[in-house]
Amino acid sequence: MTILEMSLKIKGWRKITKWAIWSVLALLLLVFLVRVITFENNYYSEKEGSERAVTEQVVGNSDLDETEPTEAEIKEYTVSPDRPRYLTIEKLGITNSRILPMGVNTNGELDTPNNIFDVGWYEGSGKPGQGGTMIIDGHNGGPHVYGVFKNLPNLVEGDIIQVERGDGAVFKYKVAENKAVPLSDSNKYMAVAAKSPEYGKESVTLISCTGEWSQQQGTYLSRQFTRAVLVD
Repeated sequence: MTILEMSLKIKGWRKITKWAIWSVLALLLLVFLVRVITFENNYYSEKEGSERAVTEQVVGNSDLDETEPTEAEIKEYTVSPDRPRYLTIEKLGITNSRILPMGVNTNGELDTPNNIFDVGWYEGSGKPGQGGTMIIDGHNGGPHVYGVFKNLPNLVEGDIIQVERGDGAVFKYKVAENKAVPLSDSNKYMAVAAKSPEYGKESVTLISCTGEWSQQQGTYLSRQFTRAVLVD
């Protein structure tokens, strides 16, 4: 065998060896990716229906503001004299949470404030002191922090919810009902939530996400409805 033939043979083996190494690396990478995908699928399947530890992920809104308003910002917040301004629930540690006017989103659902420490008052519902039913909603959390209504399910019959109006007048409402409604039934239940639990009495209904978390739907599987009537 000549030196040239030996050189060509060595180069050939080097090419084969190099190709074999890259093939092995590619195969290992493929196996790794398959394992990761399989793990994620199994993980989400196991978590489906479990309670999410901290937060809610609102579909179409991943930019929730988790900055707690300062005392100055809260004091500076004003509304018209006949509109709700602040929400206070001493039992839950909620003091003067700003009540922002809200409408409905493009899906026809009640909109919610961008800040997880604020609550939203549906402008199409009642006003404090005018005999109707106010509808107020809020987040139970953001991407990293608990929200204003995280502990809303803890309220029981007889607990007090306080609403301060724009002119400073304070209205107290006593909880008459607090229940979790499956997401699939929540729209239908809104007809009930928009009425007073005691005929002829002014009331307020608080709404928030609660219950088990659905990774597939990107939301909780229940809605909490807390209904309270005006204290005479």
